[in-house]
Amino acid sequence: MKNNIIILVITILFVGTLNAQKIDNSFFSEVNRFLENSVTEGLVDYKKVSTDEALVNLITRIENADVSTASEETKIAFYINAYNLNVINLVAQSYPIDSPQDVAGFFDRKKINVAGQKMTLNTLEKESLLEEYRDGRFHFVLVCGAMGCPPITDFAYTPDKLEAQLDQQTKIAINNPSFIKVNGSVADLSQIFKWYVDDFGGSKNSVIEFINKYRDTPIRDGSNISYYSYDWTLNDTAKLDIGSDNAKAANAFRYIVSSTIPKGTVEVKIFNNLYTQKTGSDGALTDRSSFFTTLVSALYGLNNRVNVGFAARFRKIRNQSLPSSPFDVFGSDDIGSSRSGITAFGPQVRFAPIPSWENFSIQSSFVFAVGDDLSGRTTNQPFIDWSGATWTTQIFNDFPIGTNFSLFTELDLWVEDIGSFDNGHTNRFSTPLIAILSYNPNPKSTIYALSGYTPTWAAEFDYFAQAGLGAKYQFTPNLELELLYSKFTNKFLIREEGQAATYNLGIRFNL
Repeated sequence: MKNNIIILVITILFVGTLNAQKIDNSFFSEVNRFLENSVTEGLVDYKKVSTDEALVNLITRIENADVSTASEETKIAFYINAYNLNVINLVAQSYPIDSPQDVAGFFDRKKINVAGQKMTLNTLEKESLLEEYRDGRFHFVLVCGAMGCPPITDFAYTPDKLEAQLDQQTKIAINNPSFIKVNGSVADLSQIFKWYVDDFGGSKNSVIEFINKYRDTPIRDGSNISYYSYDWTLNDTAKLDIGSDNAKAANAFRYIVSSTIPKGTVEVKIFNNLYTQKTGSDGALTDRSSFFTTLVSALYGLNNRVNVGFAARFRKIRNQSLPSSPFDVFGSDDIGSSRSGITAFGPQVRFAPIPSWENFSIQSSFVFAVGDDLSGRTTNQPFIDWSGATWTTQIFNDFPIGTNFSLFTELDLWVEDIGSFDNGHTNRFSTPLIAILSYNPNPKSTIYALSGYTPTWAAEFDYFAQAGLGAKYQFTPNLELELLYSKFTNKFLIREEGQAATYNLGIRFNL
């Protein structure tokens, strides 16, 4: 029995030795051919590689590789290629997905086989490379399958060129204005420098020293260092199918309002709207009504396709005679016919239902009325909001047009005053439609024209129509300011020969 066990062990070891393959130039040549055929502009054609036998063969070679006698350069080059190919393979196995993070345990639980050893991607990165060789440049060649990573190359890393390739890819990443964003004395860095600070010396100062070693224009001493949100969107060539090269250029620098936010990030929008109308009789304008509304929306990325959060509404109104200013609404509630308060609060969700439509999303919120007799019918106070709940569903889409233009469309369904019988019936239906044509003269600035039409479906049909001009400026990748002025009209205003306009100030920031 003992002899049989010994024979069995020897046989297994012998067979394993037969299967083990030395890593030679043929492996790196195969990797090179595969990447040349599968990578375009730093993006991977996952749809094609998901049925590509070349990838299957390379993964098999990685599993059966023998690196026990390989040189240090060969081991490093092998491990880098093994990491990148296994990332591609794991994505391909679950494709189509929006992000590697859509696969549970992608980096820390999914096991891969590298040179006969079962490990995770994190183990391969941290133990086989970073802890063993202590080289921060690895972070610019190991590609995690997301847009936030430095782009994957369309060539293999090879032992004979390794040192030059590590230097080259590090320089390319660090001099890319989308990867390290410098604006005067502010430097906005990738989260890579925060997560792996120990690999760059262990402090902010050492990180800047490492970066400046490879930057053409060094970051100034004393610069304010921050870290922008990591983009976990899949680095998929499907992104190139949305239109022409010009369209791709537009998407490269625009903040896409209609997109969901990445996993783990927080987006807060505060939109302030001052609506004012002047009405009268016999052709004379004698009265002014002003409504100031602050809409707060906060979303958290559960993943790249589903965001959850809340929406809240604060309102302040004033009715007064002319002459007066619309900004009088900010005065004391004790003067004139005024009223203010938080009027609505409730949950909100945004999701991207079609993975391949990255600029298309649906947002829905259900806010409950906060406060007593908001309509003012019982207490004879001014109308400030609906006394019932409001359910809003908004469908967003964005279309790039050439290099600098884009068209944003929004189709909504509003159900207002749910559960309230102030008007003798409940529910008020409207279907707003908004179109915004934007022009981006530079990566930070947007000028746009807005038009909107809001029909209200009731026993007596009504509508609101608006047209306006606006501008946005992105101070940092995480902070944007918006200004908008628009003119309004509806049946009542036309009948009364009235006038209406809005003044808007919006702030968006990401955490």
